[in-house]
Amino acid sequence: MKAPLSGAAPVPIPSRTQFVLEHLTHAILTGGLAPGTALVETELAARFGVSKTPVREALKTLAGRGLVVMSEYRGAAVRAVDADMARAVYDVRLLLEPEALRRTVRDGAALAAAHTALGRADEAGDSAERSLANRDFHRALYLPCGNPLLVRMLDDLRDQAALVSSFVWQTLPSWEREAEEHRLILAAAEGGEADRAGELLAGHIRGFVERAFPEARAAEAGDETTGTGESDEREASA
Repeated sequence: MKAPLSGAAPVPIPSRTQFVLEHLTHAILTGGLAPGTALVETELAARFGVSKTPVREALKTLAGRGLVVMSEYRGAAVRAVDADMARAVYDVRLLLEPEALRRTVRDGAALAAAHTALGRADEAGDSAERSLANRDFHRALYLPCGNPLLVRMLDDLRDQAALVSSFVWQTLPSWEREAEEHRLILAAAEGGEADRAGELLAGHIRGFVERAFPEARAAEAGDETTGTGESDEREASA
């Protein structure tokens, strides 16, 4: 069997896949690949200097994370961001993340990583860096909650949440307001105020999506009205 001409060991496919995955993830979350952008395997393979196989595997992983949509006929594309998508992601965060933070505070966990992420966000030169720092700040709040399954569920959402925030900040640069909310949340958490920290975080999550996508709030109000109407009809017919 002949040795490789370069004298270096060939890069295994999993490493190539990871390389492509990391670069595509960063490009998507920082706006380098905008929502709706087509992801053509041959073009990406040429861009990264690999075969189509690691590109295909990376795209499948990104689809599983909710950052890419794949169609048999249209191929792959960066997931579009709209009110329905944002509402779905932030509804689940609203159910899980404040409770995770309450548990973190009650356990007396250290929050140094949250301070670090907050500093990175303040020093960020653009919305892309700020979005990644924002993602790390939130993870630093729920990571020490003591429930690995809860952490995993929130980890599954954090890339999609970062995609939303990066997209929104391009047209609605509200990060100064959100940074101040982060400081208040962190102060409450470090002060041992578990319930207050959870309430502030819930308001922060809810407020962002309502400001960015007013139609999502209107849809939610419509759902509540419909539910009330159906309840009244059931009571009247009882």
